Amino acid sequence: MTSLLRHLPLRPRHLLALLLAAAPFSQALAIDQYGYKLPPSKQGKAKAKQKKGPPPIDYNGEFVNFGQWKEVRLFIDGMVEKHGFQRAEVEALMGQVRFVESAVQLIKPAPPGKPKNWQAYSKQFIEPVRIDAGVKFWNENRDALTRAQELYGVPAEILVGIIGVETVYGRNTGRFRVLDALTTLAFSYPEAPSRAERMAFFRGELEATLLFARQNGVDPLALRGSYAGAVGMPQFMPSSIMKYAVDFDGDGRIDLLNSTNDAIGSVAAFLVAHGWQRATPGPLVIAANVSPSRSWEPLLERGLSANFLAPDLLAAGVNTTSALPADVRYGLVDLQNGAEATEYWLATNNFFAITQYNRSYFYAMSVVELGRAVKLSRGGDM
Repeated sequence: MTSLLRHLPLRPRHLLALLLAAAPFSQALAIDQYGYKLPPSKQGKAKAKQKKGPPPIDYNGEFVNFGQWKEVRLFIDGMVEKHGFQRAEVEALMGQVRFVESAVQLIKPAPPGKPKNWQAYSKQFIEPVRIDAGVKFWNENRDALTRAQELYGVPAEILVGIIGVETVYGRNTGRFRVLDALTTLAFSYPEAPSRAERMAFFRGELEATLLFARQNGVDPLALRGSYAGAVGMPQFMPSSIMKYAVDFDGDGRIDLLNSTNDAIGSVAAFLVAHGWQRATPGPLVIAANVSPSRSWEPLLERGLSANFLAPDLLAAGVNTTSALPADVRYGLVDLQNGAEATEYWLATNNFFAITQYNRSYFYAMSVVELGRAVKLSRGGDM
């Protein structure tokens, strides 16, 4: 479902660049760190300085005999009893799964105490590379975006925003073996208050992966994705592929890696299944002002849903520069900016449908803003 590494042929100028890059290293063997020539007896012993940086991500992992773990054996029992898998086949498969420490490290939450900063977060996504790639993606997939918008009621800019935030339109779909990442997190999730709940979630995703692979005749070890097991252009978890992905190009199979049509239709179908309402008028978010009395604070504790009509908001000290529709419900969203002032927005249920893709106000707002930026940069109609 996700892209494999492709080795591009070297053009003459690329080969020349490699040769030139190699030349300083050979010279470094004959001089010391200050540029002085070493005596013949020491030449060849000097080591080229290596620039320090983060360690490379361990995509391959290390061998661990998961089959000996009690919890894994119980999982295998469930696959045999619930789904009719052959025990020997599942055991052989788990015998090839590797433990990926980098998945454990990457899944850990950010250290406490670091203030949230929407402006810093948004700069990662609303930036020229993504906007230009979004314009190109929209132009190349105009028909599919138009059809999805008409069929599901989800604007093209939101679909473009999600796929752009997730993978830069298929450029970064992940290189982890999905089975490695999911097995590691399902049975060796890092210590956390929600550890048991998270392990149960990833076991469910591991189960869905095996079911999906069997149903579609796919080698589960060939699936590639993120460190959390998400795959394809829209980064669907395996269970979401099973529940919400659609064959939008009509070729008889679902391919979220290579089919932009399937990716577009599947994102739209997911949003509708999670509360997107075609009939909701107006923008997804509206900038809001809040009163100094702070009587509006209880409105922030109402979960990922829109619960308040305009009179409720005005009574709590929340107002906007334009009149709100009388029949539309909103939720109050706060976007913290570190030491700077917090931004407040009123969001419809369609905004909260995006948070079901990733349970974060920052994420949903970045989708809205990227989609808007691509639409403005592209100009014109659909």
